[in-house]
Amino acid sequence: MTLEETAAQTAELESLTEESLTRGLLVLANLDSDLARILETLGPPPMWQREPGFATLLCIILEQQVSLAAARAVFSRLCGVVVTLTPETFLTLDDVQLRGIGFSRQKILYCRGLAQAMPKAGYAYATGQLDLTKLERMDETTIRTELKRLKGIGDWTVDIYLLMALQRPDVFPKGDLAIAIAFQKLKNLATRPTPIQLEAMTQHWRPWRAVAARLLWHYYLSNANSKSVTVSQ
Repeated sequence: MTLEETAAQTAELESLTEESLTRGLLVLANLDSDLARILETLGPPPMWQREPGFATLLCIILEQQVSLAAARAVFSRLCGVVVTLTPETFLTLDDVQLRGIGFSRQKILYCRGLAQAMPKAGYAYATGQLDLTKLERMDETTIRTELKRLKGIGDWTVDIYLLMALQRPDVFPKGDLAIAIAFQKLKNLATRPTPIQLEAMTQHWRPWRAVAARLLWHYYLSNANSKSVTVSQ
């Protein structure tokens, strides 16, 4: 491995801080005048941090293909029922209880599969195949591979977990609808870019694409008509 590759891998494993966020914003503003305009007009975006672990990953699954407001309402009701959300407490709830909270049939399947994959001493249905604490220290490719082994977890879910829970600096959720809408408006495009097009058109933002994503969400949410972010899996 070359020195450049080693440095890139080290940077990938580092988490964003307020200091590195500021540094990334300055780099992006110099690279892209449209991003500079967002920063000048709206100021820096929030960090949008989440606690790594089971509860956050379950919440992100709930956010697939619905508005954040709807997903958070379901998550809030869930937390009101189990008090402390862990794989064990989640698995005590049956389908009727989960549907009453607001879970769809698919998301019951996905979230139960996630809970069963977590290491839980003494639980009969535990597979113990997913240790999120160990995963935190791994590279993005490994994390993506391991998480996508579970039914219902795709690239968007992994991207949001990497970006918000693990604070990786160069993750870009190209399948996020709000980001696509913001990018189209920012760049004055006739059509909304596809995930493949977004990936190609944002390469010059590396290694700060997670910072650019925050700027795009910041821009999207500044629109008075955008009351919540709708995302796609």
